[in-house]
Amino acid sequence: MMNIQHAILHVFDFETGQLTLSRRELDLENRSSKSFVQRHMRKISNSADSRHGEFTQESGFAGELEQYLEGRTGFVDLSCQIAQFLFDELRRGDDIEQSDLLVVDFEDDAKVDPSTVKVDVAGAFDGGDAADLADAVDVALQQAASAAYEGHGDRMFALVLMPRKKCFAHNLTADASGVAFAEVARNDNMLPNPTQKIDSYALVNTRTYEVSFCDKPRSIAGEQAYVIPDALLQCTTHASTREVMKTVTNIVSDVAEEYGSDSAVAVAVSKAKAYIAENAAVAESFSPDELGERVFEDEPVMRERYEERAHEQQLPERVPVRQSVATRMAGSHKIRTDTGIEITFPSQYTSNTDFIAFSKQPDGSINIEIRGIGHIENR
Repeated sequence: MMNIQHAILHVFDFETGQLTLSRRELDLENRSSKSFVQRHMRKISNSADSRHGEFTQESGFAGELEQYLEGRTGFVDLSCQIAQFLFDELRRGDDIEQSDLLVVDFEDDAKVDPSTVKVDVAGAFDGGDAADLADAVDVALQQAASAAYEGHGDRMFALVLMPRKKCFAHNLTADASGVAFAEVARNDNMLPNPTQKIDSYALVNTRTYEVSFCDKPRSIAGEQAYVIPDALLQCTTHASTREVMKTVTNIVSDVAEEYGSDSAVAVAVSKAKAYIAENAAVAESFSPDELGERVFEDEPVMRERYEERAHEQQLPERVPVRQSVATRMAGSHKIRTDTGIEITFPSQYTSNTDFIAFSKQPDGSINIEIRGIGHIENR
């Protein structure tokens, strides 16, 4: 669950070359503002596409953040410094995208179980359309989370470049005689919807100083540059959770195929996913080395081959993965047969033959047996 402490929005206008720095934080008592910030923070916090890193010794950003955390710099002042730096860097680009900057200080406590929180949606919803109802749900969840908050979550400092969109809307007006009519107007200031993917942001864990970020290459003075990790944060860059998970499962699949069969591949990959999901639930991370030991624990030759391949890829010792991400990406496994049949099953079922079993027939074909079924539902 999430507790927003501070949030502020600065406006970039690259067409006029004007930076408008906010001198007041967003009003988090405003339902729309609070919902907007919370939903965006939730989305980027749970993104498997975030790359990871640590501040270098030369990082000026780390020093400024430390001053803020020690109370020597205010939130608004630090956010203005960040906005000024990013505006100056981005305006040098060859292909500039109109955007605004959202800076947020929040606490994220994944240990609060949402199923145990009492949510009063009716109290937060005073009528409106589906969007208003969604905002009301977010507000109710935030209120309930605050009541249940245990105070031991990670404090995060986030900055997000919000790309602005152009859209068309109706504009109600009247002529000189008072006759009302509608006309089409263009709006260039639309912020991204919370469901939209954001490709330029940074999250800093203020306890560990671990950095998670996402950025896209920009052409600046004719050269490709990553503004957020290289220019602003000055941090190292490691592969994202999604990239490491894909690499690990590909290695598992290749090794199983090299020494086994199609059924061996299905079993091995689903075991790998089950290991990731189990570890994410406990430690919100997993070890690629331990994964290989678990998947190939009864096959020393295959385990050795996996270790060789993993070493070649220079995989990290541990990979951060939030439980929600692991559940989404590794909680289930899907297979498709050459006969056109598709089966999706929980990854952990592979190690339990009470639910599903694979067997190879004398003619080389594979039998898949689904067991212990009490009820079938057509989807």
